[in-house]
Amino acid sequence: QVQLVESGGGLVHSGGSLRLSCAASRIIFSFYAMGWYRQAPGKQRELVATITRSGNSNYEDSVKGRFTISRDNAQNTVYLQMNNLNPEDTAVYYCKGDLSLSRDTQSYWGQGTQVTVSS
Repeated sequence: QVQLVESGGGLVHSGGSLRLSCAASRIIFSFYAMGWYRQAPGKQRELVATITRSGNSNYEDSVKGRFTISRDNAQNTVYLQMNNLNPEDTAVYYCKGDLSLSRDTQSYWGQGTQVTVSS
């Protein structure tokens, strides 16, 4: 069974930093584009950052310059370094893996990790 397991969430003061990790198992990790999403209470899940198989990254506008997504294919892990956090970053953060197939995309989600930023 494919597993994506997030870790690294927690409570931090405004201006602080956290590093999230997402460890994948039972997939050929290097074949997958990976992403981090978040869902705040009462809001829809939104894209935070993505990284392609070749390491190209994209970010949602509000996190540009503060968050960095990276991957280590040898460790089957994707990371999200979050700096200068503010209360608006409070959410459950999820990682997602996408495998592009000829006519479809195979996707897997992690269970999420809570990030809470106090003012």
